[in-house]
Amino acid sequence: MEQLEFFEIPSPCIGVCQTDARGYCKGCLRSRDERFNWLNFSDAQKNEVIRLCKQRHRRRRLALLKAKKTAILEERAAATQSLDFDIDAE
Repeated sequence: MEQLEFFEIPSPCIGVCQTDARGYCKGCLRSRDERFNWLNFSDAQKNEVIRLCKQRHRRRRLALLKAKKTAILEERAAATQSLDFDIDAE
């Protein structure tokens, strides 16, 4: 049995409305079909789209953090390598 919604489920759109290389909106992370069919979706479908958007946002944030961490580690490794002195060399 579907739970009754007393209030309309708002669109997750934040007004950015540009797509990335994979076809997802850069602002709300909905797919093309999810954006175009939003007004025709049932409340259950809208809730599922919102759940998927949150999941995509978490994955994107984790990927960005991982890339940032990798860049920092590479920068530290390069800095450490440049500080290695060969004491025995004449």
